[in-house]
Amino acid sequence: MSTINHDLKQIKALLFDVDGVLSANVIPMSTEGEPLRTVNIKDGYAIHLAAQNGMLLGIISGGKTEAVRKRFLSLGIPAEDIYLGSSVKIHDYRDFRDRHALSDEDILYVGDDIPDIEVLRACGLPCCPKDAAPEVKAVARYISHAPGGYGCGRDIVEQVLKVKGLWMADEKAFGW
Repeated sequence: MSTINHDLKQIKALLFDVDGVLSANVIPMSTEGEPLRTVNIKDGYAIHLAAQNGMLLGIISGGKTEAVRKRFLSLGIPAEDIYLGSSVKIHDYRDFRDRHALSDEDILYVGDDIPDIEVLRACGLPCCPKDAAPEVKAVARYISHAPGGYGCGRDIVEQVLKVKGLWMADEKAFGW
């Protein structure tokens, strides 16, 4: 059973912003000035399981640290579907959509702040974490019960996989 009021069976791709969605919206800085991010292990597990089950996944982030790229590569997101340093996210969204021959209705996107709004308006299922900006919440069709970086990704991915019959469906669910 899903709490997302949408036919999740039609979703073919899941796209995520990083900061404020898959990491907390407070970012510590290293002594070199490099932003450091936290990650949620349960978000990572759900994303990895979705990748193992053949879901199309992508990242569109304004941030551009190598640690972010490595994290999502390790979870099974292909390098060409990780867009870092995205200054206008709608351009990268369209590239992802067109390269995979998808329609907007096929895509779920999770964003939390103003730079995500154009993509949220374009995609078939706009989602956001509990602590998203008010302007984002006004556009989102689903607002997670979890804040960004604290299980929002898991909440959304798990619901999609359950509806598709891919959650705990075989031995892939019990390993890495």
